[in-house]
Amino acid sequence: MTLLVMRPSRLDDFDDLMELADLSGPGFTSLPVDEELVSGRLKSSQKAFARQPDGPQQGKFLMMMEDVHSGQTAGCCAVKAGIGMVRPFFNYRIITILQSSNVVKRRFSMDALVLTNEFMGYTEVGTLFLKKEFRGGGAGRLAAQSRYLLMAAAPQEFGEMVLAELRGVVTPDGFSPFWEGVGRQFFEMSFQEADYHSGVTDGQFIMDLMPKYPIYVDLLPPEAREVIGRCHVDGIGALKLLEWEGFRFERVVDIFDGGPQVSTARSNIRTIRESREVVFEQGDVDEAGPPALVSTDELEGFRVAWAHFDEPKEGRITLTAEMLDALKVKSGHKGRIWIRTE
Repeated sequence: MTLLVMRPSRLDDFDDLMELADLSGPGFTSLPVDEELVSGRLKSSQKAFARQPDGPQQGKFLMMMEDVHSGQTAGCCAVKAGIGMVRPFFNYRIITILQSSNVVKRRFSMDALVLTNEFMGYTEVGTLFLKKEFRGGGAGRLAAQSRYLLMAAAPQEFGEMVLAELRGVVTPDGFSPFWEGVGRQFFEMSFQEADYHSGVTDGQFIMDLMPKYPIYVDLLPPEAREVIGRCHVDGIGALKLLEWEGFRFERVVDIFDGGPQVSTARSNIRTIRESREVVFEQGDVDEAGPPALVSTDELEGFRVAWAHFDEPKEGRITLTAEMLDALKVKSGHKGRIWIRTE
């Protein structure tokens, strides 16, 4: 039986993370196939989990999903605190402009895209990718919700507002209808080129080349208009989970592929609100009991897994010896639990 656990990334995860980057395909901007960038992300994550980020609330936390029994890497996810503090975080906000004329008795509204950099200090959740053979069976939830349990373990390391960007509509061969209708006109480069430069540079090229005036949506090609605010087919499940957590689409989209950005207050995130602190005890557990996510509830050595447990009594829950070993803790350790009820 597969036992999956989310844990902090390590420097020796380099080869596995490069494999995940290659498998993620075009448009997965947060995980480009670049050895220097991947190495840098692992180093930044190591510093963040050691409480040594580059600045206050600027930790870049990367977690790996591991099959405990085989040691195989199944996927990854990340939490980036303090976005926009060092590198601009550009998006298009969709605004509605009212047009009217009393002379010809016409009144109508038009949507326009406006370049913004308004999310300074937000925490971003993303880089969620699983190998196909590990998808399903609660693995996606494990990866997604581990990010919120991490925030619950060390709230002082994260901003009060949280956002997520979802990959927009991009074909397997890297064709983006939104990019072809908008970005290419200003950058004169392919979507793959822009996507790569976005991941490996400081973003200055965006500031240099992006239009400074509103772009009227009705003037765009139909193919570009139709995908604004739509996520990639592989991201539909992730979007539903984000909405279940309390995230909402606020008419903000990615500047490259037009994918949606959703956001919420950290205190509003369902997993954080519904989780609670407990003390772990070792013992026999009824496997027919309700499933729950259990975490070590500490930054260093942070780990999360699905587990069955005996009903909490006075703030204590019973876990099997195998589960305590997977979490690398002993009986009596203080942790956190989120119980799945639906």
